[in-house]
Amino acid sequence: MTRAVAALRGALGFLSRIPVGRTDEDWEAFRRTPAAMPAVGYAIGALVALPVAAAALVPVQVPPLTVGVAFAAWLSLVTGITHLDGVADVGDAAVVHGDADRRRDVLKDSALGVGGTVALALVVAGLVAAGAAVADVAARSLADAVVLVVLAEVGAKAATAALVCVGDAPHEGLGSALTAASGPRSLAGVALAAVPAALGGRAVLGSGGAGVVAGVFTAAVVVGALAFAWARSRLGGVSGDVFGATNELARVVGLHAGVIAWTLS
Repeated sequence: MTRAVAALRGALGFLSRIPVGRTDEDWEAFRRTPAAMPAVGYAIGALVALPVAAAALVPVQVPPLTVGVAFAAWLSLVTGITHLDGVADVGDAAVVHGDADRRRDVLKDSALGVGGTVALALVVAGLVAAGAAVADVAARSLADAVVLVVLAEVGAKAATAALVCVGDAPHEGLGSALTAASGPRSLAGVALAAVPAALGGRAVLGSGGAGVVAGVFTAAVVVGALAFAWARSRLGGVSGDVFGATNELARVVGLHAGVIAWTLS
């Protein structure tokens, strides 16, 4: 088994609940290959888009809001809720008073506070709304809707991988296990893994494809940059929770940005 295949298996095992039978060798290859994150975003995105595709193909009209709820629920089944736990922890840390040490202590606390509750509610509500919006796109073009979901997934994974490349962890844990094995030079591989999504998106989406691709990827870049800046100033560095929150937020923002750009194109 090549290192690339092992890294992809490790990425699927880490980023989803797809039963790939991840081994220690897969994990080691994955943590040394940040580009594996956006690379598996294609498969995860296509799988996540199934509720939207199913609703568009059935002979009866399914309300968009119903599709949105199914989209959010199916996403949790496919990817798990580990990354949502990161959203909750970061939400609690964001509203706590104190220094970086105090915020890091909150990240480790399993209790859910008000900040985490609000953050979770906003992300889940955003997912439902995004699913409903993508369902409206699917009513006119199923291919465009699926491409939107895949683009958002690849963009979210690329944003998370970028933090792995440029960030430093403030303590030992998942964050340090990933950041210690990579550096800024790995950004080239992350960008390269996202290129097929950009090219494919432009090809499928037609004349407005460039705007949609730009909207989704710009959203991912902005979310990643803000998460990195906040984590560095408030936590002293990135952590596993920050990675999870970045993945979830970049997906939601990317979906909405993509639908808006598609509507305007």
